[in-house]
Amino acid sequence: MLRTFRTRQQLGRSPAPKLNLVSLMDIFTILVFFLLLNSGDVEVLPADPAIFLPSATASQQPGQNPVIRVNADGVTLGTGFAINIAGVRAAGSTIPGLVSELTTLKPGMADTDRGLPVTIMGDRAVPYDVLKKVIATCAAADFTDVSLAVNQVASVPAPSAGATTGQVAQR
Repeated sequence: MLRTFRTRQQLGRSPAPKLNLVSLMDIFTILVFFLLLNSGDVEVLPADPAIFLPSATASQQPGQNPVIRVNADGVTLGTGFAINIAGVRAAGSTIPGLVSELTTLKPGMADTDRGLPVTIMGDRAVPYDVLKKVIATCAAADFTDVSLAVNQVASVPAPSAGATTGQVAQR
């Protein structure tokens, strides 16, 4: 009786499960292709050591737009246009040279329902009146879809109702 019990146990045992490497390789191949295809979606604006961008939480990635750089030295456009801060302040409500440079870029760009897109990289120490004049100049040249470049930081969760912080928010 003991012998028949042991033979039944041995017959009922299945061999140890083996790892199927073909399926595992398929999964890793698909994962590699997925990561390669999705890694090209990130666009990084060219770094300018003379511009220190303000920090903010940004949810949208910048597109392929003309980039206007504004720092303590002046305003520059990728086409070679440059004007110093004194020239910006001396100009009227718009900067004439920047309007003409932006107008030359118009034929190669696709117009959207919000207007032509432009990105402004403004140093955080640039006075507001200079930045306002650059934005008004962009609007005068029909570049009304204005994006301001910032350093992206993680969003900070709101503190709970009972928590106290050292910062005071004014509205």
